[in-house]
Amino acid sequence: MGYECDHRFIPAHHLPAELIDLARSRGIDTHHQLRGCELFYDDIVTGQARISPNQFLRLIGNAQRLMDAPDTSFLFGQRLWPGHYGAASHLLEKADHLLQALEDLATYRALLSPLLTPVLHLDDRYLHLYWRDSCGGAERLQFLLEASMTAVVALARRQQNERLPWRFQFAYAEPEYVEQYWVHLGDVLSFDQPSTVMSLPREYVLRPWASGGTTGARVARQACNEQLQAWGWQGSLLDELQAHLSAHIRQPLSLERVANAFGTSPATLKRKLSKHGTNFQEQLDLARRELALYLYQVKGYNNDEVAQQLGFNDTTNFRRSFKRWTGRVPSDLAAFAFHTKA
Repeated sequence: MGYECDHRFIPAHHLPAELIDLARSRGIDTHHQLRGCELFYDDIVTGQARISPNQFLRLIGNAQRLMDAPDTSFLFGQRLWPGHYGAASHLLEKADHLLQALEDLATYRALLSPLLTPVLHLDDRYLHLYWRDSCGGAERLQFLLEASMTAVVALARRQQNERLPWRFQFAYAEPEYVEQYWVHLGDVLSFDQPSTVMSLPREYVLRPWASGGTTGARVARQACNEQLQAWGWQGSLLDELQAHLSAHIRQPLSLERVANAFGTSPATLKRKLSKHGTNFQEQLDLARRELALYLYQVKGYNNDEVAQQLGFNDTTNFRRSFKRWTGRVPSDLAAFAFHTKA
């Protein structure tokens, strides 16, 4: 069923160490930053410690509080990828092009992005990159979004030696520190949007990277696959649940049916979701919301087509549900569409 928020599998000397080093560069005492994380600095130095997503989220919370600076998430993002994560970093650095790097980031997200899942959509004009909470880190979601988006922008710019024409939409209000977005992401920004997504014209995502296509990359991919096989999963519990819901979105879905599909009891699945700060109906609404927004904004579908794709027989009932999911009616999305069908 995927990793959970209290599973200890994240090497403390990789992603968490980058955040600790950033705080140390700002004069933050490491012992203060590790408070409440059930982790000691010596554990990190030995390279043996593993922490859970919950511990990582607490570490992020401590860093935000102690540094109290608007650029913390962005500077953390600058340090993320390719980073120093062994075979996974080598795979990113030696990708043939940006699209392959992002596909690898999604495939090996447990190694490179365990708290936030990248979701890719490539059409005939644009690459759209969405991000989904993997482990119930809603309280730190904005920090994670800022860091992850910055990491992608920085990786692509380093590898292609140019600043790419990304554009961004955010499903939250413009922050007071919007200048950090301008510096680290770019100036094509829209806030208070239906969804959070970064987009890039397709022509840029397949431009060859000079370091791509090496034998070393093939060896690194094999090492990453072996690690995932040893763990027995590729993503988180919430990832697996969203994948199942999306694949069966037109069918009647209930806690009981889905629990049975996962080979567990409804009570166990309910307990696991509660541990992640969510519930089955919330996850089902999220799957429907994401698909509906994609079909409206990217594919240019009309109300009847979207309702049909989501398994609604009554368009009126669908519109009512859509407003409950998004706070908007479908007609509001005309201004937010990326493009429509030919």
